[in-house]
Amino acid sequence: MDSPKITVLCLAYNHASYIKDALEGFVSQKTRFSFEVIVHDDASTDGTADIIREYARRYPEIIKPVFQKENQYSRGVAIGPTFCFPLVRGEYVALCEGDDYWTDPLKLQLQADALDAHPEVDLCTHGALVTQNGKFHGYMPSRLWGGILSADKIIRGMRLPTASLLIRREAYLRMTPPREILFNDTALLLQTCMRGGALYLPRCMSVYRYQTPGSWSAVHRGQARMDARKTEQAQLEAFDQWTEGRFHRAVLWRTTRNDTSDLLARRDYAALLKPRHLALLLQRLGKTLHKYFVNLASLYRWKRFL
Repeated sequence: MDSPKITVLCLAYNHASYIKDALEGFVSQKTRFSFEVIVHDDASTDGTADIIREYARRYPEIIKPVFQKENQYSRGVAIGPTFCFPLVRGEYVALCEGDDYWTDPLKLQLQADALDAHPEVDLCTHGALVTQNGKFHGYMPSRLWGGILSADKIIRGMRLPTASLLIRREAYLRMTPPREILFNDTALLLQTCMRGGALYLPRCMSVYRYQTPGSWSAVHRGQARMDARKTEQAQLEAFDQWTEGRFHRAVLWRTTRNDTSDLLARRDYAALLKPRHLALLLQRLGKTLHKYFVNLASLYRWKRFL
C-alpha cells in the first residue's frame, strides 16, 4: 500500500460533545493525494469511542482508530511518542485535538501545496477562529497578511493554533531536549520553527475551542499556570543550550516575559517597576490594542465562519 502524503493525529478524551465536528472536518477534506487520520482515544468514559468507531466503520480508508482500555495520560505516559509516532507514515503531519475542528475542506491541500513550494520551511500554519462556550472570542494568530513568520517571533511566544499546524515528518518526530522535559506544543513549536520559521496562510480554516472542560486552557489557571511557566522556562533554557545560543535574544525576551507574568500574578507591583518589566508591560499593552484591531478586521474578512 502506498504511503499517504499526510498523517493527521487526533488525540481524544471525553470529547463526545465535540468529536463529531473534528471527524467531519477530516472526512470532508478534498485533496489530490491520500491521507490518513490516526484518532487516539484515551479510554474515554462518555461515548467518545463509540462515535469514533462509527466514523471508522464509514470511512475505513481515512479513519484509523487507536483505543486504550486504561487511561494512559493519568499514568504519565506520553501519548504521542508511545502510541502515535510508530503509526506516522505521511510526508507531513497535521494535528487536531478532539475538541477542535477544521472548517475548510481545502485546508490540507492548500497547506501541502505551500510546504511543497517552500522546502526551506518545516512548519505551515493559518488563521483560526477562537470560541468560548460557543461564542466568538477572537482570532489566532493576530495577523492579516500571509508570508513567513520568523523563528524569533515564534520563539518569543507567538501563539499558533494546534489545529492549524502542518509539519514535515522529520521535524515533527524528532525528540529534542525541550521535548524530553515535557512533550507539549511549546517544545514542538521551538523545534519546528528553527529552520526557516513558519509559513502563514492568511485564511481561517479551523476553530479553537478555548477552555473546554478538561482542556489545557481550562486546567492551567492560577498557580497551575505559574507552574506551567516554570516548566516552560526549563524548556527554553534547554533549547538555548541545544541551539548553542543561536536564538538567545528571543529566548531571553520570552523568559523575561514569563517572569513579568509571574510578578503580575503575585501582584508584586514594586518589582514590575524595574525597566525590563515595565518595558514588557508597555509592549503588552501595545500588542493588546493591535490584537483588538486585527480581530475587528478579521471579523469582517472571515465573518462567514461565525
